[in-house]
Amino acid sequence: MSGFLTILPDGKSRCRWCDATPAFIPYHDTEWGFPVKDDFRLFEKLCLEGFQSGLSWRTILAKREAFREVFVGFDFHQLARFTPKDVTRLLQDERIIRHRGKIEATLNNARQAVSMVKQEGSLAAFIWRYEPTGDSRRTPQSETVSKESIALSKELKKRGWKFVGPTTIFAFMQAMGLINDHAEGCIIRPQAERQRERFKRPTS
Repeated sequence: MSGFLTILPDGKSRCRWCDATPAFIPYHDTEWGFPVKDDFRLFEKLCLEGFQSGLSWRTILAKREAFREVFVGFDFHQLARFTPKDVTRLLQDERIIRHRGKIEATLNNARQAVSMVKQEGSLAAFIWRYEPTGDSRRTPQSETVSKESIALSKELKKRGWKFVGPTTIFAFMQAMGLINDHAEGCIIRPQAERQRERFKRPTS
């Protein structure tokens, strides 16, 4: 068996990282690697990947519903209107990661997202331009960064986004289905690939 695989109690092969906690299994089976074009979901994942910096995804996933509540569903139009008083309030909320820099980055990125939608039509249209092509020969989960994640990170930083380094962006691309990084032999890989084949790439 591939070193990237594990057999779970249902007898089926999945990506090895599912072994870390039972909460990872539904996330792996129904979300990770499936293509997304909803702007709020894309923005949410960019923010949560930023919050994960220096932490584990297990920690973030356990707090995801609280994050969604306090950040108003990651509606960046609303978040862009948050004030320093909101930052103070969020720093007192024990349900989330109380890191001033990451909270302020989320609000900053919300403002950048509003500008991007005005310029590009949608976040999705902009982000999906960076979908890798011709990478079918690469071994899944063999990289933590790519030329596309470097390019997207560089452009986001140029536009004023924060906590969007190339490794963070690569993890975002894996999760949002810009690549199918499920391990060869994982039962979910063919499902993710079928959805990617049917997925209509956003252009506006």
